[in-house]
Amino acid sequence: MPANAAKTARAARERDPISDVRLITRELAEVAEYIAHVKREIGALRANELYRERIPSAHDELGSIVKATASATHTIMAAAEEILCSQEDTFETYRAQVEARVMTIFEACSFQDITGQRITRVVDALGQLEKRLSRFAAAVNARDSETGPVDPEDALRQARKDILLLHGPQDEAAAIAQDDIDALFG
Repeated sequence: MPANAAKTARAARERDPISDVRLITRELAEVAEYIAHVKREIGALRANELYRERIPSAHDELGSIVKATASATHTIMAAAEEILCSQEDTFETYRAQVEARVMTIFEACSFQDITGQRITRVVDALGQLEKRLSRFAAAVNARDSETGPVDPEDALRQARKDILLLHGPQDEAAAIAQDDIDALFG
């Protein structure tokens, strides 16, 4: 922009304070709309419902899964041990005992259906949480901070995991092949 044009534009702004007021008003309206949008998105998160209902419910379901799995495992192991330790005198009594214990094992395996239903509810709750957080993050253009505050519990958990190499069960695609592990010890 030539020097004369810049002076003319500056002079026009200095002579027209109303345009400055309109510009400030427009910018404040945009800020107010953004704040209203963020408030709507925070409301759509329904954080209290997540905090009070969905997350505790998922926690309870996972606890029930652990208990049902442990109970079924105990029942199956006990029935299998009874079969292995059987000292029946005749084939018929041995067969009757094995059939009874196998039925006990089948009954104990029924936990899987209920466990599947509970896991589905947990997955649904996590899906809702993910969906709401994703929508909110997109709406406010949220970015993860590289240097922001770190949750001390997360930091301790991660440090312990790194020190003890506790990476838990892995997906098949990410896991080390059993043949590779066997080669290390072979």
